[in-house]
Amino acid sequence: MKKFTAIVSFLLISFALLAQSNGKPVIGISSNWGEGSSTQVSLTYVQSVIRAGGVPVVIPLTTDPELLAVILDRVDAVIMTGGEDIDPLKWYGEEPLPAMGSIVPERDEFDILLIKMAVDKNMPVLGICRGHQLMNVAFGGTLIQDIPSQVRDSRIKHSQRAPSAYGTHSIKIEKGSLLNKQIGLEKVAVNSFHHQAVKDLAPGFKATAFAQDGVVEAIEKAGSSRVFGVQFHPEGFTSKGIDTFIGIFRHLVKEAGAYRDTKK
Repeated sequence: MKKFTAIVSFLLISFALLAQSNGKPVIGISSNWGEGSSTQVSLTYVQSVIRAGGVPVVIPLTTDPELLAVILDRVDAVIMTGGEDIDPLKWYGEEPLPAMGSIVPERDEFDILLIKMAVDKNMPVLGICRGHQLMNVAFGGTLIQDIPSQVRDSRIKHSQRAPSAYGTHSIKIEKGSLLNKQIGLEKVAVNSFHHQAVKDLAPGFKATAFAQDGVVEAIEKAGSSRVFGVQFHPEGFTSKGIDTFIGIFRHLVKEAGAYRDTKK
């Protein structure tokens, strides 16, 4: 009961802020799991949304579909954030490998429900890192559970120790893809903080960027300009004032504005 009351209180504060958004698109950011907290999110996501012209609101962790429906009625787009590994046994029918990292069942359920409900409403959705992987899993795809043990010929370190605003390996981007249009590049250096990756693509999705070892770095929903994901963390650059990837967030905010106008 206390947890539910805390979520409701948080929502009341958030919705009060929405009333002061001055017509700017409102971007819901999925929260991380924290001990005793359901509203944690890195400031880098918040700062990137603000820089792109949107109004950021954190979506608290809940598996109540009615509550999520209320929240989604009040936002214009969703960002699925990074975080823990996704349970392979429950969500794509594979036994977990020894190198699997930590999982949070509550967050898996929250994220899967949130992303499916948002896409069902034709909302703009951006998946980042875990969110990108989750987008694939939610619609029937699978993951490489551990790149070092499953991608034998990889010469790329996908879990860097450098700061998030520093690119440590390059990716190639398909010409004409959403990511290509958003940042205007076909090759770019990205940061890398993951050991899992997209393996089998979900039906209706296509891969549009790859690392040199073949690891998928971007996906998008075929025929849609609103549902897409990236394996790297563009917010790590954008929040520091580096504009290489700000087009990703500007595109999301633009699509959010179009979605909001359609709702009206």
